[in-house]
Amino acid sequence: MILLLLATWIGLTFAEKHTERHGVSKDDLNNITYYGLIAFVVGGRLSFVLQNMPAFIKSPLGIISINPDIFDPLGALAVAFIVAFVYGQRRKLLFWNTLDALTPYFAVLAIGIGLSHLAAGTAFGMETDAAWGINLWNATRHPTQIYEILASLLIFGLVWFQKENPRPGILFLTYAALIAAAQLFIQAFRGDSTLIFNGLHQEQVIAWVVLAVCFVLFEYQFQKS
Repeated sequence: MILLLLATWIGLTFAEKHTERHGVSKDDLNNITYYGLIAFVVGGRLSFVLQNMPAFIKSPLGIISINPDIFDPLGALAVAFIVAFVYGQRRKLLFWNTLDALTPYFAVLAIGIGLSHLAAGTAFGMETDAAWGINLWNATRHPTQIYEILASLLIFGLVWFQKENPRPGILFLTYAALIAAAQLFIQAFRGDSTLIFNGLHQEQVIAWVVLAVCFVLFEYQFQKS
């Protein structure tokens, strides 16, 4: 949690340096991030509770438990997006410009997530005989957390030093496409992935979908411009 809070602070600091070139004020950048984070935390818990209502009817105090497993990531993302979108509409913020302004924050947060995975031993790799394997959970495994950190650092560098593009949304779409491509590689070595359709990694399927959407939106933005 501390690593994620630190990544949030550093990410916002980086984002503030270039925010005004995208037509977004620092106050709006901080507010949309603040409200989005609160919505993410609350929405993730409420989504999990609603999906498991019978269990919480029997034990209602479990709703305010500090157990981090009582959380639905997809529901959290959905609620955070809705809250951020509503705030942006009320403040009349341009959608793609706002995403571009937030991209450095997303990039740094990805590094923080990788570090938190490494610290907690989560998102671990499958067993391996490779010389660079790490001992984790009573086995030598691929250091997928380190793969994730290195990929996130590289992507941050590519995004941070990318030349300014006059087309709104290109910076964010570039970041999203790079993250999805990195996940295609990393998920191949994960030992805790969810398998679907007779062995396909669920996260890789999602990454392919994200890549496809990014390419379609790239084409749309270039034609629109």
